[in-house]
Amino acid sequence: MAVFRGSAVAIVTPFRNDADQTINYDAFADFIDFQIDHGTDAIVVCGSTGEAATMTEREHMEVVKFCIEHTKKRVPVIAGTGSNCTKTAIALSKEAEQDGADALLLVAPYYNKGTQDGLYQHYKAISDATKIPNIMYNVPSRTGCNILPETAARIVKDCASVAGIKEASGNISQIVKLMSLTDGNIDLYSGNDDQVVPIMSMGGLGVISVVANIAPQMMHDMCYKFFEGDVKGSAADQRKMESLFELLFCEVNPIPVKKAVDMMGFEAGTPRLPLTEMTEGNAVRLRQEMISMGIIK
Repeated sequence: MAVFRGSAVAIVTPFRNDADQTINYDAFADFIDFQIDHGTDAIVVCGSTGEAATMTEREHMEVVKFCIEHTKKRVPVIAGTGSNCTKTAIALSKEAEQDGADALLLVAPYYNKGTQDGLYQHYKAISDATKIPNIMYNVPSRTGCNILPETAARIVKDCASVAGIKEASGNISQIVKLMSLTDGNIDLYSGNDDQVVPIMSMGGLGVISVVANIAPQMMHDMCYKFFEGDVKGSAADQRKMESLFELLFCEVNPIPVKKAVDMMGFEAGTPRLPLTEMTEGNAVRLRQEMISMGIIK
């Protein structure tokens, strides 16, 4: 059984505006509740959007544990525990599993740029060390490393804990080949908000979404219209949000989405360096689009 169907939010991590940008757990709790109350089908904590790359390992796991405990099984919690060091990824994954995570999201090793066999060995080692579902995360634009369809199919076939993949290569042809090689026997999730409907048409189960931070109900509804046979309605929703998708990625994620969450009153705080505050002109355009979409007044 799939970990979730529909829209999972790649949730932001709120920081306080103090010198150390400590984690704002009060704001985080409120934002988790908002997500669950507004249709989000699962929460992905400490992914790229959650700025895990700028956290210490201890902070990382404290945020994961807090999210699990506060969510209280209302929706599945998927812990981002990937690393470019296999041993570190295993340690983070085992701790998240022990803390009660429902699944793991494992980004392809970045910077090291492993070979395709190295990727296989990486995911196999994590799978062998864990029992909860593992979801691979293919995002070559960030990692410099592409999990090829043949490699992903091999991993799913040989690694018992690997259940699915978050596909953010942007290459629809590659995704079609993956689904062909696996006969559709892989839980496929879009990693790009602007490709959700095309990916669902190939058997995708939904999206792990940045946009869901500010439009959780819209993203949920887009997915479930498709599942219920209203493909035209789902596609219309995809088109309706195109400008919002563009603005939320006009600067490096999660710079725009943290600004958008702040505009909604949830005190997301400024991203940690090397990410910076959103430029004023783009922030104005984003606010106007959010007003137009009815997200804020």
